[in-house]
Amino acid sequence: MIFGELDSEDKVEIGKLATWSVSSDKTGHGLGLLRDNNLETYWQSDGPQPHLINMQFEKKTMIQQVSFYYDYKQDESYTPLRVSIRGGTAYHDLKELVNVEMEPITGWANITLEDIPGSGRPPRVFLLQLAVLSNQLGGRDTHIRQLKLFSTRELQVASENDQVPFTALEFLHYSRIR
Repeated sequence: MIFGELDSEDKVEIGKLATWSVSSDKTGHGLGLLRDNNLETYWQSDGPQPHLINMQFEKKTMIQQVSFYYDYKQDESYTPLRVSIRGGTAYHDLKELVNVEMEPITGWANITLEDIPGSGRPPRVFLLQLAVLSNQLGGRDTHIRQLKLFSTRELQVASENDQVPFTALEFLHYSRIR
């Protein structure tokens, strides 16, 4: 994990491909503020911990890095302390990909994901979940100012299971949705 500046070199931001939801939000500090590219605005939870941000994809998507911005100087007890990132095909089979303790700083937390620790392979998921398990200074609700998802710039090659098994020209005409 890298703290400080946004680490997006050689990666493409893919957050726009997801459908986003949160476990709760405070009026005036909703989900849309996580993606507005403004470091002065923030999403604020308004409920019991853990505070959840869910990102669902239409197809299995490779997630190489999760980056989020938080500001300890302004937010103090609203700043995340322990964060878990989970991935899977649906809510029933989420598995923890990483669990980190955050520094009391202001800046970007760039968290690199691996499918199997030590493999170096990013996971491919239908559902990614960021869970704020606890906050600095024992705070209850949390603030996150921006959240970005990154994948490799390389073309994501479909696996054999994702490809249509047709080889005849007549069938290939119907292998893609237009």
